[in-house]
Amino acid sequence: MSVVTLPLPTFDDVADAAERLKNVAHTTPVLRCGTADRQYRAQFFFKCENLQRSGSFKFRGAFNTLARFTPEQRKAGVLTFSAGNHAQAIALSARLLDMPALIVMPEDAAASKMAATREYGAQVVTYNPRTEDRLAISRKLALERGMTLVPPSDHADVIAGQGTVAKELLEQVPNLDYLFVCLGGGGLLAGSVLAAQALAPNCQVIGVEPENANDGQQSLRKGEIVEIPYPTTIADGAQAPALGKLNFPIIQQGVEEIVTVSDLQLMQTMRFFAERMKIVVEPTGALAFAGACNGGISLGGKRVGVIVSGGNVDLKRYARFLAD
Repeated sequence: MSVVTLPLPTFDDVADAAERLKNVAHTTPVLRCGTADRQYRAQFFFKCENLQRSGSFKFRGAFNTLARFTPEQRKAGVLTFSAGNHAQAIALSARLLDMPALIVMPEDAAASKMAATREYGAQVVTYNPRTEDRLAISRKLALERGMTLVPPSDHADVIAGQGTVAKELLEQVPNLDYLFVCLGGGGLLAGSVLAAQALAPNCQVIGVEPENANDGQQSLRKGEIVEIPYPTTIADGAQAPALGKLNFPIIQQGVEEIVTVSDLQLMQTMRFFAERMKIVVEPTGALAFAGACNGGISLGGKRVGVIVSGGNVDLKRYARFLAD
């Protein structure tokens, strides 16, 4: 097994990742919504990573990381653990780069995400998240097979790749006052901080978590990483038990605030996206806008960036969320 450990990434790494992703990742659109603007007396700019390859921003970090593998690493392949979006992103990236991929997924992962991961060509191994340790399983399998372990968030190349979302948005829409970003393991939020500090130093970066998975909020307030072993929320992409060790110091020095929202507010936000903007957004993808609407931050007259992080959700589950 080889595990890559790197120093904290910088904006230069984000810029390099953007070059690596050119003509591979989609340049996703920025949508507007007059209803949202009128309701909150602000200007919202929605960066639609639900329209990214593999259905989420995770493709950026995955491809950027795998593209930097040595020939020996590519031959042995990549291994990761993920409930869904990172799994799909790694599987697709590995297929594009012609390398084997093994994904460790919880047995209760969304059926559509597990199916898509397999369809992209990856081998899937499942585990019981209540009784088994995914990291221990992943390390054991990586050691046995000589594969490189790439965690979902806590990796410099992953963070740099995810930072290209905010870089792209800030180039498409300059002079933002706020940037709202969903928070799970912290890769997207950390990468967004790097981009904002370089391109829009006056833009306040706000993280958004589910109420029942607010380890990041607790960590920021306490000044050290706090773990919530089994967070319960419909936002499965934000169920990481703790922030990554590389992500936390970047978030500490660059995030203005972390706010939380309820599962009910996430469902209401998903319904808004479906009814008013005609786009499919998964619960985690709805976090940023739900936080902008319900986080208690005054947005009147401000230019507000919102990263819509993904759109991978089982249709039956999606229909239930919209109906509730």
